[in-house]
Amino acid sequence: MRCPTLAELPPPPPGKIGWPWTEESSQLPAIMPDGRSWPEVSIVTPSYNQGLFLEATIRSVLLQGYPNLAYYIVDGGSTDESVAIIRKYEPWLRYWVSEPDQGQTDAINKGFGWASGEVFAWLNSDDIYEPGTLQTVMTYFANQPECALLYGNGWYTDASGNKTEPCKWIRPFDHRLLLTFNFILQPAAFWRRSLWERTGGLDSSCQWAMDWEWLIRATASVQPHYLPVDLACWRIRPEIKTLSGGRSRRAEIAAISRKYGGIWQPTYLVYQLDRLAWWSMKHLGHGPGGRVLEHLRAPIRWAVKEKLWGGRYLF
Repeated sequence: MRCPTLAELPPPPPGKIGWPWTEESSQLPAIMPDGRSWPEVSIVTPSYNQGLFLEATIRSVLLQGYPNLAYYIVDGGSTDESVAIIRKYEPWLRYWVSEPDQGQTDAINKGFGWASGEVFAWLNSDDIYEPGTLQTVMTYFANQPECALLYGNGWYTDASGNKTEPCKWIRPFDHRLLLTFNFILQPAAFWRRSLWERTGGLDSSCQWAMDWEWLIRATASVQPHYLPVDLACWRIRPEIKTLSGGRSRRAEIAAISRKYGGIWQPTYLVYQLDRLAWWSMKHLGHGPGGRVLEHLRAPIRWAVKEKLWGGRYLF
């Protein structure tokens, strides 16, 4: 399906201006310069009670000006205004559903089960694409047939959608480093359908780091391409899963690191050190034993980060 123009979409809410409210990407012709049709790209947006941000996400996809888009929204049975927002944009969606699910991972797998495109990506319901992202990405895939996975740069935004700073931790691909630190910004990552089918879907046991776990598996057999271009914005606020997972999220990350990189991975080692510190505070309190462990914690962290991994550890 061709992306709609700004004039074809419902008007933005009062006071909303700029991208993706009153600005749009240039419309691409139906045919590429070499005469081929643009390949279909399938985008999945999982969502649950994200009505405050969902409309910006939807518009950032639909206003890409791309000629062959299949957009899917998988809502987990929201009780806020999400469904009303989705219905506003229903004519430009390939498919959407609002029903209870098992969480974000389940919703993403469900969406890709419907997807028909040659290239896949998912965009969470509080993130947005930059203008022209799909043109940049799909032109690259069309001209680089050996590329199975492509990722680029991005920005942090605040709750209001204002850019705050670039994601400086994104870097060219390094398989060894990926085993201990996810330096790929998920909203800025795209891959071929064949890679998804070969790798399999997201691990349903993962609730926080499902993107990292999948990327480790996917890149075991392919060399990703890094494009130093801003492709997406990641909205950071206290309620997001990345910041609210606490020790459970840390445990999941450590388990993934150990599973694919072994017990000497710094992410796993530092987590075990922190577990010991948590235990000491609970059982030893602020007595001599607890103080000794707390004092040892910083130099051991330093040794793991700077000596064992030469400063490349970024967790």
